Amino acid sequence: MKLKLGYIIMVLILLTTGLGTGCNRSNANQPSAEEQTPAKRGAQPVSYVAPDAEGITTAMVKPEPIPSYLDLPAQIQAEPTRVVHVFIPAGGRITEMRVSPGDRVVRGQTLATLDSGDLARAVADYHKALIDNQVKQEALARAKFLFAHSAIARKDLQQAQGDAQMAQAEVQAARAEIQAMGVNPDEPENQLRVVAPRSGVILDIGAAQGEFSNGLSGSQHLCTIADLSTVWAVGDLLERDLSFVKVGDQADLTLVAYPKKTWRGRVSLISSAVDPTTRTLHLRVVLRNEDAMLRPDMYGTLKVLRSTHMGFAVPATSVIREGNSANVYVEQSPGRFRPEAVALGGPVGSDNVEILSGLQSGETIVTQGAVLLRPATP
Repeated sequence: MKLKLGYIIMVLILLTTGLGTGCNRSNANQPSAEEQTPAKRGAQPVSYVAPDAEGITTAMVKPEPIPSYLDLPAQIQAEPTRVVHVFIPAGGRITEMRVSPGDRVVRGQTLATLDSGDLARAVADYHKALIDNQVKQEALARAKFLFAHSAIARKDLQQAQGDAQMAQAEVQAARAEIQAMGVNPDEPENQLRVVAPRSGVILDIGAAQGEFSNGLSGSQHLCTIADLSTVWAVGDLLERDLSFVKVGDQADLTLVAYPKKTWRGRVSLISSAVDPTTRTLHLRVVLRNEDAMLRPDMYGTLKVLRSTHMGFAVPATSVIREGNSANVYVEQSPGRFRPEAVALGGPVGSDNVEILSGLQSGETIVTQGAVLLRPATP
């Protein structure tokens, strides 16, 4: 009985030893997690090559100054010192209106004509003053003759001299009144002509043919003339951006009407007061309007340099977009490239885009023809 029990114990020991050895051998044939990692890390990404070299251009990536701009909403305004509101100098009925909004006029051109009672009275007063002055001058001449022959007292001579001077002053005042109406006192006209005080463009009309004008006592002007050879682009600068802009900085203007054209000028003024509602300041850029494309009340955008930082700018053609991802092909070896995911920034100029991450200085990338690359065959 003892012999049989010992035999069973020995068999159990042998079975246990064999199972342990088998398990150890099974584990020995499988690599550990640490042994698997180098294999995965050593895996090379898929390389891409071009069927031929035609259409493929490359360039080396180098850091360069990247500008950051402020885009300010802007509006075109006529320069106030070049805008004239034309008023009719005398009361009367408008018999003819010769201009319309948008017309170009030159200095001295007739804008409207009137039948004016004020002009008729002014001409009559001028003629009366001339006659009175003639009488007073003749009386003065007689008084001088009589005083020289001791026929009158000195006070009578002085009275004649005073009357003559007053009559002459009345003539000058009546003459000036007619001249203020734009009429030659020596050749008075039957109608009052309102002429343009300066050359420019008619912005608006405040009267029409057949209307009666009260002259300078009325509040409505006949028309507005503006010289648009120079205009203002007025932008709204946020209070928080005030420290980035100063007078003299370069500013580029683009308009809604002409999105592909740019006007360049410099900041001439930043307002001294902040708008309490919008928390903005007015920024002014003076622009020459030689081609007459800039018109009052046009809307656009003023682009002003905010700051500059170092970064990577690559041609937009080098970026391949797939859904929400963007890739740039980086050269591994001559003729072989790998796709590199990059994070994009804003546009730089008209043809480049900023790369925020994914590239390193000195790497060579495909700038043209990246779509022609194909996976390399093993």
